[in-house]
Amino acid sequence: MTRAPSPELLSALEALLGPKGFTDDADTMAPWLTDWRGKYHGAAAAMLSPASTDEVSAIVRLCAEAGAAIVPQGGNSGMVGGATPDVSGTQFLLSMRRMNKIRSIGRDSGFAVVEAGVILEHFHEAALAQGLRFPLTLGGKGSATIGGLVSTNAGGTQVLRHGTMRALVAGIEAVLPDGSVFHGLAPLKKDNRGYDLRHLLCGAEGTLGIITAACLRLVPAAAARRTAWIGLKSPDDALLLLRQLDGAIGRELEGFEIVPHTCLDAVLRHVPQTRAPLGDHHPWYALVELAGDNGDTLDTALQAELAAALDAQLIGDAAIAKSDRESEDFWRLRDSISEAERAEGPAIQHDISVPVDLMPSFIADNAKRLADTFPGVRALSFGHLGDGNVHHHVQPPIDSDGAAWLAAHGQAASRLVYTHVIELGGSISAEHGIGQMKRDILAELDSPARLAALYGVKNGLDPKRLFNPGKLIA
Repeated sequence: MTRAPSPELLSALEALLGPKGFTDDADTMAPWLTDWRGKYHGAAAAMLSPASTDEVSAIVRLCAEAGAAIVPQGGNSGMVGGATPDVSGTQFLLSMRRMNKIRSIGRDSGFAVVEAGVILEHFHEAALAQGLRFPLTLGGKGSATIGGLVSTNAGGTQVLRHGTMRALVAGIEAVLPDGSVFHGLAPLKKDNRGYDLRHLLCGAEGTLGIITAACLRLVPAAAARRTAWIGLKSPDDALLLLRQLDGAIGRELEGFEIVPHTCLDAVLRHVPQTRAPLGDHHPWYALVELAGDNGDTLDTALQAELAAALDAQLIGDAAIAKSDRESEDFWRLRDSISEAERAEGPAIQHDISVPVDLMPSFIADNAKRLADTFPGVRALSFGHLGDGNVHHHVQPPIDSDGAAWLAAHGQAASRLVYTHVIELGGSISAEHGIGQMKRDILAELDSPARLAALYGVKNGLDPKRLFNPGKLIA
């Protein structure tokens, strides 16, 4: 059971961290007490901003002795309220943003050691300066931090080739709930000392340990990339195209996203300086990206496969970006969907995954289930078809009061979506985590065996429930 911090604990933490690392000023803390989407609002006894792993360890030891709870936070760009304290005002907000050093980048080894507070975009730039690349990117790269990305096992648009964050983490340094430091940064290819704590901490959302640094895998900077925007009739055709490109091109196929015309249309209406890449509209689009060492080879392969797809009437049209700027314009269309959707009105966002081969049928069948149960409701699916993860958004009927409809039916609509996902052997969270938003539905729908294991691990490592209480599991 956690307790409200005593004046003695507050004084000890203030003395440890100094004015740069300790504040209980309400105005200073306010921006960090609401999640990025504005859905969750909390309070904190103080915001603690350590500058080193030793300071994190000392903070945790003091809080563990006093029974005070800690909520770790990186860039505060999460989607499920996983870094927002509760409303009690008794928890500490632990900001990792001051721990922002890139400790090393190994040009020969292909590994970098990066502290938790480093912003993803800054890490991209530092790696590129060394002729290397960190192959994970997402729309929030300008604010998301490495610690948050590790803690949520982030995905993004390059998972098809390089995997999620867990696949890119070769080592972790973290402070455990008793204040001890797990020194696991060495990028060992073989390590059979039992449970893999690196993988356990990656995706734990700060409930088992506070990530202070990570050893991350790098790849050579791609000399060339080719991006295509392709018009298709359906997700079924998109899947066939994916299989064709994967079989013919292989590892140079780095991204495969799908976008329905309704989403593109919303982007064109609401996001300035955007334009449709194709002259005619198509029911669906695929955004495909290749990356490799030889641009001519990529050109030849992509043009040949798209020509074959056109001849087979698998696709209706295609545009290949003529420059990096045009590639960025294509990706901007994809990355602006959430912004455009917000302008359209309220919706329920579902970040789900099912086996890749089942995704087209899920998109069609779930939209029908929703419409049959909630007449007039609309379902939009877009995202990473290549790795079986789409963002499946449910919009209220056009003629309804959107906010009122969501208040009355939103929970039941989400349960319908998630039940269907579980039926197909999928996951109710593909890349954003569970946080507090999906905690209760996870407990309701997921398998008893999985839940028992999660509780067992939590109780074993954090029996006092001091790390990020109320997130992931109750």
